[in-house]
Amino acid sequence: MEQLKKQLRAAAITAKQRNSDTARKSDDELFAEEYLRSKNAKDRHSELIPTFFRALPPEEDVLRQKLREEARAEFLQRRSKALLDNEELKRLWTLLDSNATPSSAASATVGVSKEPAPGASSSSPSSEGGGGGGGGGEQMIGYEEYKKVSRLAGEKCRPFFTAMVFAKLQQGDPHGRVSVMAFFNYVKRKVWLHQTRIGLSLYDVTGQGHLREQDLENYIAELIHTLPQLDGLEKSFHNFYTCTAVRKFFFFLDPLRTGKIRIQDILASSFLDELLELRDQDLAKDVQESNWFSAPSALRVYGVYLNLDQDHNGMLSKSELLKYGTGTLTPAFIDRVFQECLTYEGEMDYKTYLDFVLALENRKEPQSLQYYFRILDVRQQAHLDAFTLNFFFRDIIKEMEKHNQEPVKFEDVKDEIFDMVRPEDPLRITLKDLIRCGNGDTVVSILVDLNGFWTYENREVLISDPESSDI
Repeated sequence: MEQLKKQLRAAAITAKQRNSDTARKSDDELFAEEYLRSKNAKDRHSELIPTFFRALPPEEDVLRQKLREEARAEFLQRRSKALLDNEELKRLWTLLDSNATPSSAASATVGVSKEPAPGASSSSPSSEGGGGGGGGGEQMIGYEEYKKVSRLAGEKCRPFFTAMVFAKLQQGDPHGRVSVMAFFNYVKRKVWLHQTRIGLSLYDVTGQGHLREQDLENYIAELIHTLPQLDGLEKSFHNFYTCTAVRKFFFFLDPLRTGKIRIQDILASSFLDELLELRDQDLAKDVQESNWFSAPSALRVYGVYLNLDQDHNGMLSKSELLKYGTGTLTPAFIDRVFQECLTYEGEMDYKTYLDFVLALENRKEPQSLQYYFRILDVRQQAHLDAFTLNFFFRDIIKEMEKHNQEPVKFEDVKDEIFDMVRPEDPLRITLKDLIRCGNGDTVVSILVDLNGFWTYENREVLISDPESSDI
């Protein structure tokens, strides 16, 4: 007993001394001690983590590379198994259909429903049924029935049945219900996105969440055989088709030219939806013509390239590219294209030509304006001034004189351009100004294309007489 009392007294004295020492220390000293203590603890924990979790194994370390590949493949397989398959989607639709709470307008048709094709989960889902107001006999479901279906559908469906999802799908129904079709399409879309992400990840060689150009080419090359709308393409054209498709992804999703695109950015864009539209055997002709990835579009772009290549050497010279379209692009602009873009012994290959076409056909897009700005910025000063505008507009004046058109004064055009752009600095136009103003495409057309300038100059006539725009 006495021994215990001595130990307690000693502990009390030690604690008192410690408290006294702590009281004498400043806040900064206490913070420094605590920071070092926590830092040392983190360092000790980090020593327990195997080094292969910190960085990619070197290429020469074959064993660790193989281990990593197997681990990734196993992970993706588990993620794939966790997704709903077609049969599970059909069962989910049946449960939603049988637990729907239709509006009074649809009460006479309870039990008569049109089941969408759940099999669409393997491709881009349809956009029908995006909203739900309860009118016109559309099936609706209340929150109680929604939670009931969640319990009946099973564990794999449960992540879709959240209060947040239900709230997001609200479209002003007076009884607080949501559209059954809207919810089912939401589930299909989420499943499709996860399936597509897993499919793209299989081509992600580095496992870092992005695809290099070669990776995306491999993905599209293998996808061609699953797209009925591309069945008519000759096998000899497949490589050119793949190049044509890949360039659109990289032109718009990799504007900084890093040579890789995040898988997340691919999924967030609409390009993959457009590509997978080609699974529809009954795709309308006008839709195909407006779809960059369709066979007619790819053949059109490549056909123009072949027609421009007069010497049939597989490349385009400046004089050949000058004949692009209606032949109204200015020599100054074409010269700058060849200075700024990748060429081979002064000639342009098909890949560089595709960037050129994408920029011309999508002049309003920020990526296209960035492409043009780099070309227009002759002195590489990160802005366009009066000198730069005059440098390009001189060729417009020369072309007008060749066509016996009355030339206009540069000062007038310069003032109109600055009025359109309204730059932060009244004497300089930056890329940010060009994108922000909403008239960047018009500015570019005025400076590089005689037809573009003529269209702008005669805009009032064209508005009053639309047929004259075909001239």
